[in-house]
Amino acid sequence: MSMHDPISDMIVRIRNGQQNKKRYINVPSSNIKKNIVNLLKSEGYINNFNIITIKNKKIIQIELKYFNNLPVIECIKRISKPSLRIYKKVRDIPKVVSGMGIAIISTSKGIMTDRQARNLKLGGEIICYVF
Repeated sequence: MSMHDPISDMIVRIRNGQQNKKRYINVPSSNIKKNIVNLLKSEGYINNFNIITIKNKKIIQIELKYFNNLPVIECIKRISKPSLRIYKKVRDIPKVVSGMGIAIISTSKGIMTDRQARNLKLGGEIICYVF
């Protein structure tokens, strides 16, 4: 089965895993997914992640994070899709929930949060919002 949007698949797996109170979820590995998961870890939205190999395929195993038995990620939403790409200049990058959440942005310098992109004065493709 071919997958047209692997990033949306990862986002849906995270959302479904947290709704079902899973401790770990597995996602097929790619460099962009590793970078997104690394940002989620550095921003405190997940506990940890590991790259494991199952049947010669690399898998990202994500340890989801909960606080008082509630998911830390209240909402994770895909913005730019393969059918409709959303690009923003640095002055137009939105603040998610008045700065309490993050926007993950793909820039010419790599994948970063909205705060990092504003500090480096870079615009790019808005991948998703997390809060």
